[in-house]
Amino acid sequence: MMMRLAIPMLFALLVMAPTRAAWADSARDELAPSGHLRVAIAMSSLGGPFWSAKDTAGKPTGVPVDLGKEMARRLGVPVDYVMYENSGQITDAAAKGEWDVTFVPMDAERAKKLAFGPIYNVADATYIVRAGSPIQSAEQLDQPGVKVAAVANTTTMRGAARVLKNTTVVGYQSVDEIVSLLSKGEIDAFANLRDQLVPLSTRIPGSRVLPGAFQQTKTAIAVPLGRPSALAYAITFLEDAKTGGFLRRALDDHGLKDTPI
Repeated sequence: MMMRLAIPMLFALLVMAPTRAAWADSARDELAPSGHLRVAIAMSSLGGPFWSAKDTAGKPTGVPVDLGKEMARRLGVPVDYVMYENSGQITDAAAKGEWDVTFVPMDAERAKKLAFGPIYNVADATYIVRAGSPIQSAEQLDQPGVKVAAVANTTTMRGAARVLKNTTVVGYQSVDEIVSLLSKGEIDAFANLRDQLVPLSTRIPGSRVLPGAFQQTKTAIAVPLGRPSALAYAITFLEDAKTGGFLRRALDDHGLKDTPI
């Protein structure tokens, strides 16, 4: 009886093996056409599940860095990190062939340029106001003359612009530039993710994170459009990273033990 069962199972494995190998080769060709897996990362000192930074040796560090390194290891290719100031720049570079995979917040506008896989983080977007600001709520921000900043061409900027009808949200290329303006009191508020703004408030005495949220920002793995095998592999990889514990360890290693998956 055991022999009868073993023969069909062995036959099935032999048939499936070339299929799996061919799928892996196809995914590798689309994911790493240069022979290296080029991972696009956005740089900021604020950290979090999406942003990356540089360590004391000047090397990239962060959750996306760890995910990219693990994906390259599984593909059997070296990893290269392509650094940008923000996720908007990553999105605009998708059609230029500058990178192969990334981990960025998603929205309908961005889905016109990127193919998204599974979401791995959901976070509230809100505002931090400058020291000495009388503003106590998001509603009070929505008036002429109030200066609100956000990182340019991002899901957060588009979300803030949708809800603030009476003031203009001004986009800047880097988080560090906005933090400098906020510290000097040259802007009234900065729209970003709460988990980044709370630690920022400790760096700027007198600043306050406003209650509530104007949107939930969902961060996911993504590849350029027109790479179906790359997308299929990215989906499989991230689902396994979530269920197998790799993503949890990456979050914990970067001080994000309280961040849910």
